[in-house]
Amino acid sequence: MTYFSDFPHGSLSRAASAVRRALPAAAALLLAVGAAPALAASGDALPGNWLQLTVTHGDARSSRGTLLMCDPPQGHSRAAEACDVLARAGGDVGAVPGDGNRVCPLVYAPVTVRAQGRWNGRPVDYSRTFSNDCEREALTGAVFALDDEQAPEV
Repeated sequence: MTYFSDFPHGSLSRAASAVRRALPAAAALLLAVGAAPALAASGDALPGNWLQLTVTHGDARSSRGTLLMCDPPQGHSRAAEACDVLARAGGDVGAVPGDGNRVCPLVYAPVTVRAQGRWNGRPVDYSRTFSNDCEREALTGAVFALDDEQAPEV
């Protein structure tokens, strides 16, 4: 058995110092290894075109979200329509053609939308706050029409 008194003077403090220097590197290595499964499970592993969509009303206390996948279309009740308009816009949510005939009330009830994902291999990150749901629907169509919303009557 080895006792502390068996170490030459100063060698114990050098050993402790070496251990202290190695701890951050070991911790970083463990964190990186632990993060690998999380990265594999992230959206980057999803095939095809997909967007994580969120709609937040007002002060962010009520928020909804869904994963829109377009190969095949799924994720909310108007997924096929959303995928179609996104395909025509090249995956650019800001370029989705709006409904120029729609008249919305001048009521301020802010709605913030966000789309994050991948389209044709490139990252998508879109965020915008609209004055109200009517304006959001008029300018983004079916893209942010999540599960509990119905298609507009024609």
